[in-house]
Amino acid sequence: MDYKSIVKFLSVIGVALGLFLTLDIPIGIIYGENITPMLIFAAIFISVNAIFWFPLRNHEFHLNIRESILTVNLLWVLIGIAGGIPLLLYTHVTPASAFFEAISGFTTTGATVYTDIESLPRLILFHRSLMHWLGGMGIIVLGVGLLSVINPSGSMSLFKAESTGIQVEKLTPKIKDMALSLWGVYLFLTLLDTLLLKWFGMHWFDAVNHAFSTISTGGFSTKNSSLGYFASNDGIIWITTLFMMLSGVNFLAHLKLLYSGDPEGYESEEVKVYFAVFLILGTALTAVHMDLSHDTFYHASMHAYFTIASVMTTTGFATIDYGTWSHLAVAIIFLAMFVGGNAGSTAGGVKVIRYLVIFRTLFSEFKRTLHPNALISVYIDGKKLGTRILSSVFGFFILFTLTVAATAIYIYARGYDEMTAISGALALVGNIGPGFSQVGPSNNFGLFSDMDKVVFSFAMIVGRLECYTVFILFSREFWKRF
Repeated sequence: MDYKSIVKFLSVIGVALGLFLTLDIPIGIIYGENITPMLIFAAIFISVNAIFWFPLRNHEFHLNIRESILTVNLLWVLIGIAGGIPLLLYTHVTPASAFFEAISGFTTTGATVYTDIESLPRLILFHRSLMHWLGGMGIIVLGVGLLSVINPSGSMSLFKAESTGIQVEKLTPKIKDMALSLWGVYLFLTLLDTLLLKWFGMHWFDAVNHAFSTISTGGFSTKNSSLGYFASNDGIIWITTLFMMLSGVNFLAHLKLLYSGDPEGYESEEVKVYFAVFLILGTALTAVHMDLSHDTFYHASMHAYFTIASVMTTTGFATIDYGTWSHLAVAIIFLAMFVGGNAGSTAGGVKVIRYLVIFRTLFSEFKRTLHPNALISVYIDGKKLGTRILSSVFGFFILFTLTVAATAIYIYARGYDEMTAISGALALVGNIGPGFSQVGPSNNFGLFSDMDKVVFSFAMIVGRLECYTVFILFSREFWKRF
């Protein structure tokens, strides 16, 4: 095993992460907060990683798929520790709580252990949102781009280990160029969202933080009541709804449009089904909410579409406590939790493309039952899917379901009610954030023990890496050649 390449990659990411985290310091200066602990932490963290990287700077970087999978898993644990240290320095939480909060940040889950968000230092509020923003596009995508600049022989296998969806599509000859181009699109959407939120009345600090959380589909807010604090400002709610939905679209579609003016990516079956499901569930929830609250159609639809967009894209923002709505409303929202965004987006969940593949395969099996001698294949966007992709999709769905079930059983066995267990498990593994009952949008995960938070942290990592990348570590075949 090429230990030098693994250490080189992790140390480069460590230096890059440390430099990004120094952005917390100007926030502390602006708001007159004590920056000394953060300065010391950043200096030590960057120095330690630089010490590991410097002797390996000329080492030819190469990772095979096994080494890449191991590196990705190590990375997510290490950044959870690194991201949690500032929380320990500035807030009164246990190491397990800090690790949980950091993993929730980097995996863009948005579940929190803090009850009074507004009492936190501005430096820490920004730190939480920054973890979202870095984790949204993927630490690995950033790392591949950096390593390709440092060493052009960087491997595609890391990008495959981190990326979400059923397959990786390269739009540029070099993975470095595609990684950096994706970050360019990501930055553009973040800036645009920030400017629009500011234009509609948000303070600059809140606008930046909520743009970070929106584009990453993370869900951390600077307010105790989340976006409910701005519920009287219709423009902010609609803009956030729009950008949550855009962030749930495959970023390769945005890349094609912005760099070549080609709208082809938005014409895919996955994107069409994604928006169709959003409109259907949003309309259904609007009708239920109108009947329940006697709101006008406009206000009911604003909150309903916002809620569906937030849950469906696994962002986790809330304008009102939807956990107190009727059983039918909860059922609709619960259904949205299962959907997820597009492959190649910052959203979590199962992903729409996988449901397309699953249902197309089921319909093809119905046809084979009626016409046993017919040659029937599964097509998406006019392209025939091979058996390898089909088995991968069904395998992921089984692993995802089993992981949610195991997490739910764990929570239930710890003494919590069924709705808390099931919705909490789905919220963690699906990287959604809030669930229902004791983990609803008006509550948090602070009530759980430290042991629970460690278990939940790994459940979030499994969901972020889409199961295979983590569970393959338990395979004898994986370790056989090491």
